[in-house]
Amino acid sequence: MADGKFLRLTPELYNYLVAHSDDDALLAELADETASRMGGVAMMQISREQGTFMTILARAIGARHAVELGTFTGYSAICIARALPPDGTLLCCDISAEWTAIAQRYWEKAGLSRKITLKLAPALDTLRALPANEIFDFAFIDADKGHYRSYYDEILKRLRPNGLILIDNVLWSGEVLNQRNQSPDTRAIRALNDFLPSDSRVDVVMLPIADGITICRKK
Repeated sequence: MADGKFLRLTPELYNYLVAHSDDDALLAELADETASRMGGVAMMQISREQGTFMTILARAIGARHAVELGTFTGYSAICIARALPPDGTLLCCDISAEWTAIAQRYWEKAGLSRKITLKLAPALDTLRALPANEIFDFAFIDADKGHYRSYYDEILKRLRPNGLILIDNVLWSGEVLNQRNQSPDTRAIRALNDFLPSDSRVDVVMLPIADGITICRKK
């Protein structure tokens, strides 16, 4: 709806939004190191308000066991792991030893290493090798876009009722609306976006946080 109730964020309004959300010194340090070491690749890191949002959601549903696909330098993993109880577990899937080496240093600083298991392998291989009784309460998908639908299907069958799957980058810097962009990643995101509202197994909402987040609640 063109006349729907929404607000276009200016840089000034966005800065106001961030200034009135939780702040964290360790996460700020990690964000600064990621930016200084990674350059333009640092844009892969989630935003500050997105991290807080994820922590609140995971805590609100009482998540104990979580999985993350796409760990990068560990910011989102910290946000999820902090929400879990002392005996909670977070499985992180990535393929970069270089990037996740930074993550592991910060997990240690945050006192979260004992909660987190890192698997350096293609995420689909890791998921499919899990025991049949491995069940998750919370999942975050932020890996290679071409496999988004496969990641979603693999996680959904391991998600408990009322569990949540969060899917990142669903607005793809607005390129989901640019029909001239037919790159494989863009087409994969569009395909998942089009499919999810019709999936009777879940309730779905897409939110304009950062680059767009879709939340799926398993019925």
